[in-house]
Amino acid sequence: MSALTDLIVQLFGPLGPLLVAGAIGIGLVAIALLVLLKRRPDPMEKFQKMAREVRRAETADGQSLRLDNGRHEKLEKYSTFLEPQNAEEYSAVKLKLVRAGYRGANAVRLFHFAQFALALLFLAFGLIYAIASSSSGEVSTTNMMLYTVVPGAIGYGLPKYWVTKRLQERQEQIVNGFPDSLDMMLVCVEAGQSMDHAIARVSKEIRAGFPALADEFEMVSQEIKAGKDKPQVLRDMSERSGVSDVSNFVTVLIQSAAFGTSIAEALRVYAEEMRDKRVMRAEEKANTLPTKMTLATMMLTVPPLLIILLGPSVYHIAETLGKMGQ
Repeated sequence: MSALTDLIVQLFGPLGPLLVAGAIGIGLVAIALLVLLKRRPDPMEKFQKMAREVRRAETADGQSLRLDNGRHEKLEKYSTFLEPQNAEEYSAVKLKLVRAGYRGANAVRLFHFAQFALALLFLAFGLIYAIASSSSGEVSTTNMMLYTVVPGAIGYGLPKYWVTKRLQERQEQIVNGFPDSLDMMLVCVEAGQSMDHAIARVSKEIRAGFPALADEFEMVSQEIKAGKDKPQVLRDMSERSGVSDVSNFVTVLIQSAAFGTSIAEALRVYAEEMRDKRVMRAEEKANTLPTKMTLATMMLTVPPLLIILLGPSVYHIAETLGKMGQ
């Protein structure tokens, strides 16, 4: 093994083992892609693919029903490689992307393509940086591996981090705008509008301030107009949003319709509860503010205070010692 390593170093220089390992890895990936693309399709896989397409069509919004104009046809032949073959894993990724606001039929495929492409791109940048560093001086093998592997891992994790941030921002926007939307919905219902018309009106009125919540209400309105079962539409909204307040609201509406109670009264009680929860969240943030400001206050006030109090004494002591030394 050492003789082979010495031969590689003589042929390709100090970076020889790393270059050979990278070439072997790229070759294995290329062979795997060729095997996946050239193999014969299994009839059961065709059936599963058709079933996934049906589920996507059922869960997609109105925008996904438009024509793609061939934008994602190039990724279609790589769907076996870019999409999870496990139904549970595919559903989990799909739900996360939907909650983050990416509801297109090719969202899962594009997400995994972004992970794969960014990982290779960052890996290439890391390899170029490692080669440039080795040309200016000797670099250890551990540092070379870090220069190449760490950027690749960062590139692979960037799409997941972006989707997670988008999901958190969207859920926070829904939580902040939900009490106002309930108040507006209560006004519409008490004015004589039906619940379906109230949801459509609220989706138009709150779009300027809370577009994520407006999209959810608009989707509910469109699905109800299309003839879908209303309780199922509300449950789909609860699952898409992933917010507990929306889930409780959906439960209240379904129970009110099942038991024949007044929807306006249920909305009034739940809207008041949502307003109280918003006040409690604001008070909680206000109570944690002094604790968060303690460190900043100490860093910004204590050093100037010490300089003001001890500065003259230190100067006087230094001056006295200087005179004694003379």
